[in-house]
Amino acid sequence: MNNLFDIQQFQQFDNLELIAREVVEGFITGLHRSPFHGFSVEFAEHRQYNQGESTKHIDWKLFARSDRLYVKQYEEETNLRCQLVIDTSSSMLFPYEKGKKNLFNKLAFSVYSAAALMYLMRKQRDSVGLTLFSDHIEFHSENRLSSVHAELLYGKLAGLLTSSKEDLRKTTNTIEALHQIAEQVHKRSLIIIFSDMMDEGKEDELFSALQHLRYNKHEVILFHVTDHKQEREFDFKNRPYRFVDLESGEQLKFSPSELRENYQKAVRAYFENLKVKCGQYHIDLVEADINADFKQVLYRFLQKRKKLY
Repeated sequence: MNNLFDIQQFQQFDNLELIAREVVEGFITGLHRSPFHGFSVEFAEHRQYNQGESTKHIDWKLFARSDRLYVKQYEEETNLRCQLVIDTSSSMLFPYEKGKKNLFNKLAFSVYSAAALMYLMRKQRDSVGLTLFSDHIEFHSENRLSSVHAELLYGKLAGLLTSSKEDLRKTTNTIEALHQIAEQVHKRSLIIIFSDMMDEGKEDELFSALQHLRYNKHEVILFHVTDHKQEREFDFKNRPYRFVDLESGEQLKFSPSELRENYQKAVRAYFENLKVKCGQYHIDLVEADINADFKQVLYRFLQKRKKLY
């Protein structure tokens, strides 16, 4: 599975860890065939399989290529502490379909991306924590490596994939959430944020909160999650639409062609300013399009990890 389109074809599978594994295994297979095969993705090395031992860690894909049984040997120590942070405000439910279990929106993309990252990190013996926020911190766990802890986090992530009326009108307070995270994550960590950054009119305060993370010695990757087709390009058919703010409920009715040019200019200016500010604070900004593959997230994480370790 490479993207949300693929996952939609397998909606009967509710096991988030299984989906995460499929995403990561497919990514790793592609990575090994690419010019970037130098990344240490899953394990330290192979050794030959000894008859009678557990088959749990046999590399079956390598067996298919070589017709020999090898076992993956993993690193023993935790290499990296990581905190996954997901914006769960109502704007993340875009594109929103009333009354449906929608697996194609910004929140679903963030959940599957975070689950895949968690699966990949645990393969590399990295400890993982999770923070969910809207206008307040909804859930926060310290980073740990245990299987029990991973099951808890997968459960919390899976719960975000079923939205209800209560999930609408949830506003965003990214600023306060980031300040709290900066104080609650005590040891130097890699903070990975999934958000559409919809804190209107508070740019200076928002960047101050991001700077707080850096001041506390954390490394930061900000995945700016958007539907590029609709939110960046304003690609709607030329007919009247009723646009509804998922956080405030405010409604506007107009034809997209009336505002498209001005809208695109304003959006480009906002994103350019975001890019410049993140560059000044040494924050890795990644434009994450929900229509694209998850590899855009996994590869940027590996790039960052390689620089750090």
